[in-house]
Amino acid sequence: MGFSNQSIEKLKEQINIIDVVGRCVPLKRAGSNYKGVCPFHSEKTPSFVVSEQKQIFTCFGCGASGDVIAFVEKYYNLDFTEAVEKIAGEYGIQLEKSTYGDNRDVYYQVNRLAANYFYRAFTERANKGYAYMKRRGISPAVLKKFGIGYADEQWDSLYRYLLAQGVEKKIILELGLAAESKGKCYDKFRNRVMFPIINTSGKVIGFGGRAIDSSDGPKYLNSPESRIFQKKNNLYGLNIARQSAGKTGYLILVEGYMDVISLYQSGIENISASLGTALTENQAKLIKRYTKNVILSYDADGAGRAAALRGIEILKKEDCRVKVLHVSEGKDPDEYIKKNGKAAFLELVENALPYADYKLESAKLGMDLETDEGRIEYSKKAVAILEELSPVEREVYIKKLAREMSVPEAAIRMELSDAGEPAKNPERRNRQPDVSRENTEVSPVERTLLKLILTEESYIDRIAQMPDILQSEFASAVWRLASDEYHQNRFVDQNRILDSLSEQDAALLQEIIDQVIVGGNEEQVFADCVRTWKKNLLAKEEQRLILQLSLADEENNQKRIEELTDQLMDIQKKMKIEL
Repeated sequence: MGFSNQSIEKLKEQINIIDVVGRCVPLKRAGSNYKGVCPFHSEKTPSFVVSEQKQIFTCFGCGASGDVIAFVEKYYNLDFTEAVEKIAGEYGIQLEKSTYGDNRDVYYQVNRLAANYFYRAFTERANKGYAYMKRRGISPAVLKKFGIGYADEQWDSLYRYLLAQGVEKKIILELGLAAESKGKCYDKFRNRVMFPIINTSGKVIGFGGRAIDSSDGPKYLNSPESRIFQKKNNLYGLNIARQSAGKTGYLILVEGYMDVISLYQSGIENISASLGTALTENQAKLIKRYTKNVILSYDADGAGRAAALRGIEILKKEDCRVKVLHVSEGKDPDEYIKKNGKAAFLELVENALPYADYKLESAKLGMDLETDEGRIEYSKKAVAILEELSPVEREVYIKKLAREMSVPEAAIRMELSDAGEPAKNPERRNRQPDVSRENTEVSPVERTLLKLILTEESYIDRIAQMPDILQSEFASAVWRLASDEYHQNRFVDQNRILDSLSEQDAALLQEIIDQVIVGGNEEQVFADCVRTWKKNLLAKEEQRLILQLSLADEENNQKRIEELTDQLMDIQKKMKIEL
């Protein structure tokens, strides 16, 4: 669910940015504006300015700027929707939802009913689940914090309970709370400790169930993918860990539910886990909202090392700073912290290997560095790793590798030179600027692009290279459906996509299919869409710079004014090129 542009504008009209920012930052009037010490970076001389007239803020120290929603997003580590909901809730403002939604609130409510059912079964009477967690040493307070529950041993107790609450059978099956065989429905989770999976908006999106008896199928059983639960988009425990991650400046990623819970009980709260899958780009983007510093704490076996190496690459693409720790003695974090305590685990965190060191250490595995052959083979792998580093990092590790292998630095530089131009480091890739996600309407550019991808599948992957070109949630959702269809079946079935949408969304997409014409001139149409999109981005950046300049104090911010003026001139030159 999103909010209409009209609803967002009404919200802004009913509140004053001075009131909202003033709750967090002491402000003093300075002419027609207000000044304070910036909450987003360390400074002694106030350079943070809030304009009541324009209803925006800007910092001439760190460059942070935006409207009241952008301030709440950045200050509280929230996404756009969460920030809007927080402001509306605090000021008692009713918001109108946009019409592209597909009634997901019903699905969230059903999962909440199931979570409450499991929790009552866990706490109100003796059961195997509670006994198991007690043996694992988890306190009642922590069990409550994470909403731990128990799925009993009966075949259909949850199913019958949900039916009695008026829940449709179709929804119960879609959410994976029950399954159907030979015309009979039965609970999917039985005799398991239940871990509710809660997103950062506080909604129950799925469940993980741990078998108590070894005879009860797989050790862990997760909810299937559904319209409200995609494992690649969520992390276990992040709803609890995000605030601590912001305060400590880093997030620890572990492999399992119990690792998260046990570390939390020991006082380490900036802890989260992927949901039984390798780390994904979407999960990395989610982490980046709260911190850029990530420590991977995976098992030290082959699978754990492979997962860590994959995770490093995913996180580096999002400009995150990554380190890796492996718990000593072959134990997982849960076992280690119970045996050695919080201080010992934090020492492991302190000594975690930077990503380049970890990759070099991993490259040594299985090699005999006492032999010339082993040393040469390792050196080749090490050079390949060095190629991926920034120039400064490369210099540091050339010296390290030369000392370690007892070879001249010049030899390593020659190997690097022979390997060709270093690969582009993710930290230095040119990125499109972020686009505001306020716009929930479907623009003409988006309508045209949706018609293109449904006409010619090759545009699906080309649009993937420009993720911000689709700004509305509707257009992004249709693109994802088309992309999944194409990569699974090598073609796009329009009818299947229409069937996957709500009635309103399907009607809108059908309107686009019927009315937008691109036939015979697809490449020119695509180029025009990209050009328009770039022009809009530049225009938005131009407006942002003009607003910042209008707030600048000429006496105190001359250097910053010159920087902003240069940036503005550069943007305006680019705009002329795009015309």
